[in-house]
Amino acid sequence: MLPTSFPFPSARLRALPPPPWLSPKVLRVEVLAGLVVGLALIPEAISFSVIAGVDPKVGLFAACTMAMVIAFVGGRPAMISASTGAVALVVAPVARQHGLGYLIATVILAGIIQIALGALGVATLMRFVPRAVMVGFVNALGILLFAAQVPNLHDVPWQVYPLVAAGLVMMVFFPRLTRAVPAPLVSIVILTVVTVAAGIAVPTVGDKGKLPSSLPVPGLPDVPFTVHTLTVIAPYALAMALVGLMESLMTAKLVDEMTDTHSNKTRESIGQGVANIVTGFFGGMGGCAMIGQTMINVKNGARTRLSTFLAGFFLLILCIVLGPVVSDIPMAALVAVMVLVSVGTFDWHSIKPATLKRMPVGETVVMAVTVAVVVATSNLSIGVVVGTVTAMVIFARRVARFTEVTAVTDPDGDSVVYAVTGELFFASSNDLVTRFDYAADPRTVVIDLTDAHIWDASSVAALDTVTAKYAARGKTVEIVGLNRASAQMHGNLTGELTST
Repeated sequence: MLPTSFPFPSARLRALPPPPWLSPKVLRVEVLAGLVVGLALIPEAISFSVIAGVDPKVGLFAACTMAMVIAFVGGRPAMISASTGAVALVVAPVARQHGLGYLIATVILAGIIQIALGALGVATLMRFVPRAVMVGFVNALGILLFAAQVPNLHDVPWQVYPLVAAGLVMMVFFPRLTRAVPAPLVSIVILTVVTVAAGIAVPTVGDKGKLPSSLPVPGLPDVPFTVHTLTVIAPYALAMALVGLMESLMTAKLVDEMTDTHSNKTRESIGQGVANIVTGFFGGMGGCAMIGQTMINVKNGARTRLSTFLAGFFLLILCIVLGPVVSDIPMAALVAVMVLVSVGTFDWHSIKPATLKRMPVGETVVMAVTVAVVVATSNLSIGVVVGTVTAMVIFARRVARFTEVTAVTDPDGDSVVYAVTGELFFASSNDLVTRFDYAADPRTVVIDLTDAHIWDASSVAALDTVTAKYAARGKTVEIVGLNRASAQMHGNLTGELTST
């Protein structure tokens, strides 16, 4: 007979609370948000396939598998991963020069690299991205999302413009009636019914490319498994891995702030790699987090992994089962959705005159540089890197100015004490050597570093140079007041940085 203190496993299972997404209210929100995102993924995935120079189904299958896999292995719930423009630009030369097989192999290798980088802790580098870069990233994203819709509004029938306007009006005012159904979904359905029923000839999703009619089949890439193949795909795979991780981690951080929740960035990095490997074996072009579709998902109230999985699942169903119906969706409806998302994404508070007046000039410069680089290159990753480097340079210049050297001569004239205040590193220590009066100072010189800190070898080398200049004049130098870390740095490096 079993002891009463050990209940049956089934009893323990019954005692567990159900997952939050099983509640009717949350389930409805997650399902409807996933459906809206699934619809929004179709034209994007087809467009990215065109950029990469492959069949539309390659991008659509990538969107399906990336979303469904990352829902299980990713670290940021409610974030959407699929085929993206940044990844398409990276892998396009491989497809163009070597064919689809090499592209698939590149995607799989990129996934392996992402897993390795995630395991090595690359996600921790996100802590070095300043807030000004994040604001610039968000503002540039809003601009790019809007700019991406401009081609769909150029050289099109006049009916497109009132359709877009009607879609925007519905999405703005429908939530005042009810939030039970996402306003973007209502707008898409109504505009589709109107254009089909009235026979209005406007560009549709079907005009972007033919939707697939069968499920993807897993398989190995059609390439020779040789060292030569590895040398061909490795540079592109590394670039894809870095770009994909950068965009995914930045998007995860953005969603963290929007939802006031924390996500596991290391798990997200590894999950991106797993999703790309699976996508490659199913013949997809790979991808990363999609910022625009993620914004749609989050702004529609989605907060769990269910919406991410359903976005990919619905996309698969929409393409294969409901392909003819989806093909009739007017592009104007999706353009309206993305325009509203772009406006909502932009941080308008950051450019208010009152905000700019209070903000330090350096912070504004970093934000502006990030926006300018992203818009100029259409690459969020490059903008983040340049913005972060700019912030570091501005910070280094600012801190370097805080270093002061004050001389106090002994009343007897036998010694002089130089009190150094501030942070000593490569930017501030370069000027340190010029702050001493080598010729006029007495025979004993004391350098007091009580209110200073030595950060690098440049500072130790500068102190060695000061000591050597005094020694050349027959004078002695004593360095005092070092804290523990500075003393260890100075003790290990002094006298070892110059050749003899």
